[in-house]
Amino acid sequence: MLTQILNGHILTPQGWINGGSLVIDNGHIIEVKKDSNLIDGAEHIDARGMHVIPGGIEMHCHGGGGRDFMEGTPEAFKVASETHLKYGTTAIYPTLSSSTLPMIEDACETCSALMKEKDSIIMGLHLEGPYFNLKKAGAQMPEIIRNPDEKEYRHIIEDYDCMRRWDVAPELPGAIEMGRYLADKGIVAAIGHTAAEYEHVAAGYKAGYSLATHFYNAMTGFHNVREYKHAGTVESVYLMPNMDVEIIADGIHVPAPILQLVYQLKGVERTALITDALAVTACENAKAFDPRVIIEDGVCKLSDRSALAGSVATMDRLIRTMVQIAGIPLEDASRMASETPARIMGILDRKGTLEKGKDADFLFMDADLNLKAVYTMGRKV
Repeated sequence: MLTQILNGHILTPQGWINGGSLVIDNGHIIEVKKDSNLIDGAEHIDARGMHVIPGGIEMHCHGGGGRDFMEGTPEAFKVASETHLKYGTTAIYPTLSSSTLPMIEDACETCSALMKEKDSIIMGLHLEGPYFNLKKAGAQMPEIIRNPDEKEYRHIIEDYDCMRRWDVAPELPGAIEMGRYLADKGIVAAIGHTAAEYEHVAAGYKAGYSLATHFYNAMTGFHNVREYKHAGTVESVYLMPNMDVEIIADGIHVPAPILQLVYQLKGVERTALITDALAVTACENAKAFDPRVIIEDGVCKLSDRSALAGSVATMDRLIRTMVQIAGIPLEDASRMASETPARIMGILDRKGTLEKGKDADFLFMDADLNLKAVYTMGRKV
């Protein structure tokens, strides 16, 4: 049955259409119209007064609704994913913090199965670690962190079909070889939890590392080594012209001036918004999956307050933060939540923008950017 979304302020790759309509059939957009003339035989949904924007694509999320993807079970994956779906995430890459091999294998089994379900919002698995620099462990469990193990990562990638992204500290022994391998397999290689200086970032970039994990968090900036000044990971990433970045846009992990700086220097096309959300997100139970973690000031922290430990943000909050706190236009904030991550993760052919032939994943937001409706594959959540 045809569905027509009427009278919306619709964001398309060509810009806004005011008073336009989306025509949907069988879960896909079959037409984007500049008018809202009624189509006979269609179900009509009035979006008057609403911004109609692409559904959010979450490429870094640890859990929600009280469940953590590290549990590795279908129930945990479904509860966490469906929790974020209600807040505007219409495609998600479940993320595991540094984990043991059995934990990774369980998650791979679950993710591979769920990806095959009809109209699944789960796009693939993201491993944040365990190949990290202990000096920048942050909230990662230090006893699990280790150097790249070729036998281990080849097993995970070649024996399962769900891996889409892996984060590694590029200065570690074997990290450059791993980056080449990941890039050759079409898996996004990201640098994170790293003390890398310019030469490490440049070598990683040349090897195939194309993304900086939660930019500005768990990485070095400009610093001195004795009397000499050094470019840190942050400055080095800025100097890699085609390296993408993701930012936790909750207004706490990265303050408004830095959000503005990233926007100005890396731009919409190279910047993706992420929640880095933990299981306690959108959950009445304030107890984190990791017993070391507390919630304070609207963010997750280690209980000794030595580091932030992920967020309790949802997709709609990312967009509001960028617009209302960082002063970035809605169209650009929306693109950074949808189009850019879709391009980074290789699914822009079917998701990330509102245009003919794409999946019918979109959101209604009112004038104050409150989320009013979520649609996935043409179905209202």
